[in-house]
Amino acid sequence: MTLPTVPLRVAPPLMFGSRRALRLIERNLYVYRHGWLVIVSGFFEPLFYLLSIGFGLGALVGTVPGPGGEPIPYPLFVAPALLATSSMNGAITEATFNFFFKLRYQRTFDAILSTPLSVADIALGEMGWGLIRSTLYTIGFLVVMVVLNIGVSPWLILTLPAALLISFAFGAVGMAATSFMRTWQDFDLIQLVVLPMFLFAGTFFPVEAYPPGLQVVVRLTPLYQGVDLLRSIAVGVVGLDDLVHVIYLAALGIAGLFVVSRRLDKLLLK
Repeated sequence: MTLPTVPLRVAPPLMFGSRRALRLIERNLYVYRHGWLVIVSGFFEPLFYLLSIGFGLGALVGTVPGPGGEPIPYPLFVAPALLATSSMNGAITEATFNFFFKLRYQRTFDAILSTPLSVADIALGEMGWGLIRSTLYTIGFLVVMVVLNIGVSPWLILTLPAALLISFAFGAVGMAATSFMRTWQDFDLIQLVVLPMFLFAGTFFPVEAYPPGLQVVVRLTPLYQGVDLLRSIAVGVVGLDDLVHVIYLAALGIAGLFVVSRRLDKLLLK
């Protein structure tokens, strides 16, 4: 008779939020106040890719087909994709390695449950902290795009909420996957999924270069959904496909957040 009560206990905080989850975000801010270099360092990898590939290789490439089929400069093609990658990496790092350490070794969440915070508060708090970290990366990358005059238009501001949606989707799924992991070696499986997506999800060249069957597989990956969404917004060519991207990423994030809440309920309240 206890199983039906789990969704009832978890669903309201997930759907409507919980002020108690803000306490967990505040706790993370205190922890990282002296380790801000760890957070800032995650911003530089996509920046180096942009400078080396977007401009270095881009000088040889010239223009490539963009959203709507119109040719766009290669830096404008690559920059939104690297922004999506930065959002993914920021969320994945916080939702996997750091989350696993708190869950399995530091036992942070066991201590938190001795307070009025619930399992759902932990899931929301960790998700919120991951979004804050990704927001810092996104804002920094957008500033670089403006300074380098890449896709500077009123549409560019909309890439911020879109990038946060990408972070939400990957962060929730990352926490859900991490809740099933038992050792550090299991994280090789995450890299086995993340690295191919980074390289082949339309980040550096159009997916139309693939065979038709492979194109279908690539278009179904969450990173491609994010890349195509940000690229369309940056270029200013927005259509119904982008609504599909939004629904896909939002559904993925909600599903992941629900799974991690159920898993934490099983792991921490057993």
